[in-house]
Amino acid sequence: MKSHFSLILLSTLQCNADCEYCFENKTDDRLTIDRLGEMIRKVLDYMVEKSLASLTIYWQGGEAMLLPPSWYEQAQDLIQREAEARGKQVFHSLQSNMLAYSARWNPIIARMFGNSVGTSLDYPNQHRKLLGQTPDSYNEIWGRRVREARAAGIEVQVIAVPNQATLDLGAERFYAHFVDELGITDFQVNTPFPGGESNTAKQQLPVAEVEKLSRFYLDLAEVWLERGYDRGVRVGPFDALLRQFCHEPATLPCIWGENCANALVSIDPRGQVAQCDCWVTSYPDYHYGNIFDCDNFGELLKTSPARQQFNQRPIQLIQRDCLNCDYLALCHGGCPVRTYTVHGSLFEKDPYCELYKILFGRMERAARDLAQTAVQRRAA
Repeated sequence: MKSHFSLILLSTLQCNADCEYCFENKTDDRLTIDRLGEMIRKVLDYMVEKSLASLTIYWQGGEAMLLPPSWYEQAQDLIQREAEARGKQVFHSLQSNMLAYSARWNPIIARMFGNSVGTSLDYPNQHRKLLGQTPDSYNEIWGRRVREARAAGIEVQVIAVPNQATLDLGAERFYAHFVDELGITDFQVNTPFPGGESNTAKQQLPVAEVEKLSRFYLDLAEVWLERGYDRGVRVGPFDALLRQFCHEPATLPCIWGENCANALVSIDPRGQVAQCDCWVTSYPDYHYGNIFDCDNFGELLKTSPARQQFNQRPIQLIQRDCLNCDYLALCHGGCPVRTYTVHGSLFEKDPYCELYKILFGRMERAARDLAQTAVQRRAA
């Protein structure tokens, strides 16, 4: 029986960047502390009803750091009081573009977020930028802020999305940029998807380049296994997959969840509820409802026609596409939002299916090689 719940909470829909492939519809909405209290009480009451012991809140935006550190201090105190009153545990995770970071954030990052922050940068950066400026200025400010944070002892985790230029440069150059040049030892490579309103940048993403993307991912896996695995470098999703195939505790990316509708939701500052941040900011037809308009959060989830579609997806995929796949129990048909942005339907398998199977096979072989090497060492 599951005992954990995840909430992607968008504290604001404002943003200080102008990324060309962003899937979010930006607004000036910000969450107030009073409305946060109402929201959290309903979520925690739902957890009591479902006997869920713990909650992780993934604080995002917009740009989460456009609310001041003092706001998060109040938020943490409020959430802690409400959670303790119900016997629940709450953990916090912060995702930020780091453009507004300064030393004034250090105390709350240490206290609330375990001295860790997640951020994003692509290499080469073609689409992330400040309003009216080039990607180079974004890179310069981002790099300076990340160096300042790391100098303060903050662990910085990075998400990168490949673009056509990434594939042209190749995995060796990509890995060297993050690990050797930037000193980043914990980063994740996410597959691109054209979420939200279409534009030229999204049309140019290498979504249809599955064979080329697969080669890049395989090459990156080889570089990591050779140069990073034994040195404590973590590159997702390879490290989690390797632990999974080594039968060690592993947290796989949400794209491979059994049914994300059972494990997480996203809520924006207006109170709109949907499956994840992409759905809540870009696809109002798939909103579950508004948490401020309901008396019971569990009832909102139970009666939502949109959520019922997400719950139907796993059985539909098994019947149509995935039943005979060797990796069904690992992948579960992949990511609904990647599927929807490419196929316009929830009831298709992830467009990166073939890439995933290649990755699974490579990490499975790597796990066998590690097990064989361990046996040989013990026998020597």
